[in-house]
Amino acid sequence: MRKLLAALAVVLLALPAHAAAAEKDPSLVRTDKGPVKGTVTATHRTFQGIPFAAPPVGELRWRDPQPVKAWSAPRDATKPGPQCAQTGVTTEDCLYLNVTTPANPGRPRPVMVWIHGGSFLTGSGSIFDAHSLATKTGSVVVTINYRLGALGFFGYPGLEGSGAFGLADQQAALKWVQRNARAFGGDPHNVTLFGESAGGMSVCAQLTTPRTTGLFHKAIIQSGACALTFPAGGGTFESLFAPRETVQATGAKVDLGCTDIECLRKVDVAKLVAPAVGGQFNRPAFHTRALPGDPAAAEREGRFHRVPVLLGTTRDEATLFVVLQAPQPVPPPLYRTVIADLYGEQRADAIIAKYPLDGDADIRPEVAAIGTDSAWACQTATSGRLLAKRTDVHRYEFADRAAPMIFPGMPAFPYGAYHASELTYLFDFPVNFTPEQRKLSDYMIGAWGRFASTGDPGWRESVVRSLAPGKTAPVDFAAEHQCAFWKGQL
Repeated sequence: MRKLLAALAVVLLALPAHAAAAEKDPSLVRTDKGPVKGTVTATHRTFQGIPFAAPPVGELRWRDPQPVKAWSAPRDATKPGPQCAQTGVTTEDCLYLNVTTPANPGRPRPVMVWIHGGSFLTGSGSIFDAHSLATKTGSVVVTINYRLGALGFFGYPGLEGSGAFGLADQQAALKWVQRNARAFGGDPHNVTLFGESAGGMSVCAQLTTPRTTGLFHKAIIQSGACALTFPAGGGTFESLFAPRETVQATGAKVDLGCTDIECLRKVDVAKLVAPAVGGQFNRPAFHTRALPGDPAAAEREGRFHRVPVLLGTTRDEATLFVVLQAPQPVPPPLYRTVIADLYGEQRADAIIAKYPLDGDADIRPEVAAIGTDSAWACQTATSGRLLAKRTDVHRYEFADRAAPMIFPGMPAFPYGAYHASELTYLFDFPVNFTPEQRKLSDYMIGAWGRFASTGDPGWRESVVRSLAPGKTAPVDFAAEHQCAFWKGQL
């Protein structure tokens, strides 16, 4: 017995002081690379700016993420790390994540890993305050950064990994979660990957690549289905995913004053994030290590992880994009020209007959309805059917047409349940909810949390659940969005 006590004493004395303190101090957690000290409140803990990969700078620009160096002293995790380079931001050292947990310890909790949207050009994980989501669902919520634009999705002939560095960053973050979930009270065997818009498309990509096998166990795809394509003019439709060869050809045409990759790695980051350059690189590439195949084809052919999926859209996805393209009213005489330009001369008359003008002096509401139905709703329904052939799929439609506007400076317009409007109902944004909207937020957080825990949000797989204040009920989604019509057009 004395020998056992002596051995225990040796082990305890050998522990670093901060490791022993972590047992008592809930703000101190030891990760696999070193301790981090976060913030503790009465309801939750937050740990911000934790590096999950080495800074992708210098020779590491346009390479797969590399391991971060270990540290010994507690690292300050009370403020977020830098955003990834984008318009107005020139920081390349940006591969950081944030962890929010309930304050009280408990059994290993479900883990929810959030991938932000932003057209693969903007955004960061730190924008999303997850304390309500964590505390109300009893989950560990992780929000991540990934390289964007020309730093994340640049392609060039001979550049290994062209067009998929941002996806590789997401995979590195998922591996970090597997190594570190337990330290924060999470269950590495119950991880839900969720995201919206470009984040939803990222979830779709990670769902279809072998590189993520075993890294997550459920998926929530918000406004980012694998099957999405968008009008590219002249009646053609284009996915945001592109073959590596296409992205490399785009890079070869951009004048950056270089003819080789070594020179390109020294180009000033401000030049790369300028819209004229960075705006050309928001299409994640397949035929790459990170993403071997086209996600839409993989979905059709059943080449995806067999994990439960929660899939949905907002009721009025396209209103935001229409107003961004046309901030002022567009008069009725231009209706046919606009539709023909977007959807092709051969489709224009049928579309106009299906979506007649309502007599207003502005065609934008009709153009938005057409865009919502054709590019978002009906193609998401197609994704749902394909996924449901091989795994459990629950679907929803966010339908609060009086949702608060979260994008500043937008001109007056009947936006309805616009693209990204559901985010304020899941995360803590400074918006003023009505009592009914607050109830809807609580309902949605509960549903997302149930899905993360069990794979079932609380409604049948065979229905699309409409999520609106005072009304959460099944909706005839296909009829609402004219999907029978669009099946013959797309």
